[in-house]
Amino acid sequence: MANMKRHWAPLSRRQFLRGASWATAGVATSAWPGPPRTASSLKDPGIQLWTVNGLMQLDAPATLAALRAIGYTKVESAGFGKRSAQEFRVLLDAAGLRCPSAHLDFLKGEPAKLFADAKSIGADYATSSILVLGTGAPSYSGLAPRGYAWQFSAMTQADAHKAAARANELGRLARRVGLRYAYHNHFFEFVPDAGVTAYDILLRETDPDYVWFEIDCGWMMAAGHDPVNYMERHPGRIAMIHARDFEPVPADAGEAGRPARRICTELGHGFIDYRRILRAAKTAGVRHCFAEQDGDFAHMIPIEAAKVAYRYLTSMAPS
Repeated sequence: MANMKRHWAPLSRRQFLRGASWATAGVATSAWPGPPRTASSLKDPGIQLWTVNGLMQLDAPATLAALRAIGYTKVESAGFGKRSAQEFRVLLDAAGLRCPSAHLDFLKGEPAKLFADAKSIGADYATSSILVLGTGAPSYSGLAPRGYAWQFSAMTQADAHKAAARANELGRLARRVGLRYAYHNHFFEFVPDAGVTAYDILLRETDPDYVWFEIDCGWMMAAGHDPVNYMERHPGRIAMIHARDFEPVPADAGEAGRPARRICTELGHGFIDYRRILRAAKTAGVRHCFAEQDGDFAHMIPIEAAKVAYRYLTSMAPS
């Protein structure tokens, strides 16, 4: 909080009018959001609802109830199951679930509306699922799980500078309404552009007073980078993690000069050791861990995968 004074600089007329428009949109402005409303506990894993997205579209109340029966007490939203944010909050409350993080579509949606939705469902973090699409070469489409070839082009250095500026803007806007903004990664932030990875630019050029990160450990590991390394080098900046797993890839499985296709799998059935990641997460002050699986459900249906994930993460949780 050393920089608190500069956050209270007088607002320009333009800034004031922007804040006024938010108020008329039903979003109450506030100062620093204070401590997150949901307590930090890596012993209490959550789940990213994209894991059960198909079921959410069919029957959101039954799906949320099934997740609570497994043992989950918190979820991370991925849309609202064909409902408004207010209606979705009713379903969460009925199921006995909290939603500390909302994944929001900042590529298309207006921030004021998205932040209002996040507040409606009781979130602490307004998280960008995707902020800027990668535009650079090379493309590793052969590596992608089904439906994910789009994100295997590099986020170029120019993309990264653009994304960092946008993240800082969103972080400041989020703070005004009592939320925290977090950036979630995929694979393309780690495809090097002239030897530089976009993720390092994002960490360097975003303001730690306004921008947090949610590491998708699976994508980071698939790209050849270690979440533990980032947590150790940037304590306090990593607010949340996604626990995702991929099947091991034989060393000779890829074509010449190209890695082999990664296949998503259930937690504990792939190549990623989450015990060491969760241990580092606790030391680094990570608040939430959300299980996520998508792209491939070759071994079991999504709700069973959610059950496997819960059992795995609770068994791996640091004491």
